[in-house]
Amino acid sequence: MQYRELGKTGVKISALGFGAMRLPEINANGKTEFDVEKSIAMIHRAFELGVNYIDTAPGYCNGESEIIVGKALKLERQGLFIYQESN
Repeated sequence: MQYRELGKTGVKISALGFGAMRLPEINANGKTEFDVEKSIAMIHRAFELGVNYIDTAPGYCNGESEIIVGKALKLERQGLFIYQESN
């Protein structure tokens, strides 16, 4: 993984980030929901591959993106950087 310095902070973030705008969906009892387990697995795999930058916002995934990212980060926070857009 390649890393770039974030401005003049000295912090190195991955050149490739994880965009949490469109997470996987499933059909549960005729209702479309976000696949939380698969989303968390994807985020953890990105960490394993060296990604340490996540992009999320309140409006992503009908407001579920930040909740799912939070669940994924519950155990894995060290050295991660999250960009949260405000609406």
